[in-house]
Amino acid sequence: MSKKELERRSYNFEVRAEDTDEGSIIAGRPIVYNSRTNLGYFDEIIESGALDNADLTDVRFLVNHNTSMIPLARSRRNNGNSTMKLTPDAFGLNMEFVKLDTKNNMDAKALRSAVDRGDITGMSFMFSVDDDEWENLESDHPTRHIRKIGSVVEVSAVTFPAYE
Repeated sequence: MSKKELERRSYNFEVRAEDTDEGSIIAGRPIVYNSRTNLGYFDEIIESGALDNADLTDVRFLVNHNTSMIPLARSRRNNGNSTMKLTPDAFGLNMEFVKLDTKNNMDAKALRSAVDRGDITGMSFMFSVDDDEWENLESDHPTRHIRKIGSVVEVSAVTFPAYE
């Protein structure tokens, strides 16, 4: 079995923070269906249902895809040990909550502050593709339709989202 290449995509989408009895919570939507984006050399659309059989068994939450940092949260099949809950729905992938340890983790505290100020306005994800289809390949600007995502390994709060 060959290892699939991982890709990254970013969205400008509402990221919000709130305080609860459990601490500081971040929520947002790292994957949005049926949204066309210009990636420079081509447009891309993630089709509805692309997450239907995707592997979401172990997904980390980072800032700006910085894989050298300690994850701020992690979803392990959304089980009791998870500090992040991910739910595919009709619109894409909903990140219902990320429990941030703002008392003990300065990176978490800095992210919370950046979200509150509106400095962080986007979400992103790192993923592999199991099925895609291209159209208008003969043109200068083709379109890629991602029909099936194989796995999502990481989601990030990002400074420069690509997708509107």
